[in-house]
Amino acid sequence: MYSFVFRHFLSKLDPEIAHSLAFVLIRIFGLPILSRITRRATNGKSRIRASIMGLDFESRLGLAAGFDKKAKGLNGLWALGFGHVEVGTITALPQEGNPKPRLFRLIEDRALINRMGFNNPGAAKTAKRLEKFRKRNRKLVVGVNIGKSRIVPIEQAIDDYLESTRLLSPFADYLVVNVSSPNTPGLRGLQEASSLRPLLSAISKAANDVPVLVKIAPELDKSEIEAVSKIVVDLDLAGVVATNTTISRAGLASSPEQIHRAGEGGLSGFPLQTRSLEVLKILRGALGANRCIISVGGIETPADVVSRISSGADLVQGYTAFIYRGPLWAREINRGVGSNLEIDRA
Repeated sequence: MYSFVFRHFLSKLDPEIAHSLAFVLIRIFGLPILSRITRRATNGKSRIRASIMGLDFESRLGLAAGFDKKAKGLNGLWALGFGHVEVGTITALPQEGNPKPRLFRLIEDRALINRMGFNNPGAAKTAKRLEKFRKRNRKLVVGVNIGKSRIVPIEQAIDDYLESTRLLSPFADYLVVNVSSPNTPGLRGLQEASSLRPLLSAISKAANDVPVLVKIAPELDKSEIEAVSKIVVDLDLAGVVATNTTISRAGLASSPEQIHRAGEGGLSGFPLQTRSLEVLKILRGALGANRCIISVGGIETPADVVSRISSGADLVQGYTAFIYRGPLWAREINRGVGSNLEIDRA
C-alpha cells in the first residue's frame, strides 16, 4: 500500500512538503491511547533489545538525526517502533537553514540529497520541548545531535557547542557532536585532530555524565578514522556515530541531469551502504570492544541490521529508508531482526 502511495502521490510532491505531511500522521500516532496500541504492534521480540552506554534500548534500530529537527514527533516515532531517536541537528542559535529547495530525491538510487543547513528552533526551545516530552515518555531513548551555529565564526565553535551542551544535556540520554555535515561552511575541518580534541574535551566535561559520541564523515580515510578513534579513547568518550552523508556522487544510477538538478549537498541512502560498512569495521578495530558504535548509512532491511551488528555495531540508525519504505519500516526491522539467530556477535 505505501509503495503505491509513495509512487503515485508522495513522490510527486516537493520533498519538504511531503515531510511535513508525514509529520501530521506521525503526531497522530503519538496521541496517548493510540501510541500505546501502535507500539505493541510495531515492537520486536526481546532479542532486539540492548543495554548500551548504560541505557536500555527496546530496539537496536533508531531514527537518525535530520528527520525530527524540532523534537516534535518523538512519541509518534516511538509508537512506530524506533528504539531511539536522534533529534537535530540542534544549534545554540535558532536558524532557518539554507534557501529552498534544499531536499531532493534520487528515486532510482533510493537516496536523498539535502543541503538543509541545520534548520532548527535553537537549543533553548528544543530543551523545553524535550523536558515536556520526558514527563510523558521515559521509554524512548533520545539522543541530541548538536552542531555549530552558522553565524558563529569557526574560532568560536567551542563556546557555541558548549552553550548547546549546557541547555540540552539535562534532557538528553546521549549527545552527538556533529562535525561532519557538508552543509555548514568550515564544519568538517573540525574533524582534524588538532581541532577535534579540544572541542570534544570541553563538551565531555560540560555534559554532566551524559554519554558523548562524535559523528564522522564517510570521506575520512583509515588513518583519519584511527586518529578520531584515538581521541575518543583518550578522552573516554562513549563512542562514534558513523557515518554522516557523503558529498560523493560516484556510482549513482540516476541520470546526470537528475544529479545536476539536485546540486550540492549530502547524499544519504542506499549508495552509502558499502562505505558505511567499511568505516564501521575500521572503527571497531580501532576502538576496541568497549566503545559504542552507531552505524548509519544505507540500512534498509533486517539483513542489513544483522550485518552491521555482526560487523561491530552496537546500534543502527536509518532515515532515508524510512522515507522510501514507509511508516511500518521499523516494525519490519524489529520483527525480522528479532527472529534472526545470527544477530549476536562474539
